Amino acid sequence: MIELDTQLEGKRTFFGNMLSEAKRLKFTLGGCWDYDRGCIDSILWREAGETIYLRMPFQVIDGELDRPNALIEFEKPYVIKHVVNIGLEKDANALATISGLGQFQKPLDTDGKIHDKNEWEENGEQAVEQIVSHINFLEEV
Repeated sequence: MIELDTQLEGKRTFFGNMLSEAKRLKFTLGGCWDYDRGCIDSILWREAGETIYLRMPFQVIDGELDRPNALIEFEKPYVIKHVVNIGLEKDANALATISGLGQFQKPLDTDGKIHDKNEWEENGEQAVEQIVSHINFLEEV
C-alpha cells in the first residue's frame, strides 16, 4: 500500500455531488461502504489477476451514506495492489465454484507488493487531482 499526500484529505462535500462527478470521471463507489463510511475507487492498471487501485476513503460527518445530502469528509487516499486467483480452486469448495454456486474465490493477496512505487504514487496523485479539480468542496472553517 502506498499512502498519498494530496489536497483531498480533510476536504468536505455532499455525497450526491461527489458521487455524480466521480461516476462521470469513471470512478466507482467501492463495495466496502457502510452508512458511516465508504470509498471511491479507480483502477489504475489491470493485467491477468493483478489490479492496482486508487482508493479514496471518506467518512460521513452528517447523515447517512445512502442519502445525497450526507456530508462526507475525505481521508488519506492510497494505492493498493490486489492479486486474485484466476485458476480453479482445489479444496472442498471447488465443486461449488465449478457449478456456479461459489462465484468468488479468495484473493491470493489483498495487499500485493507494488513495484515502481514512485510511478504508482505519481499515477495515484494525478487521479486524485482529477477528483479534486471537478468536485465542489465546502469551504474550510
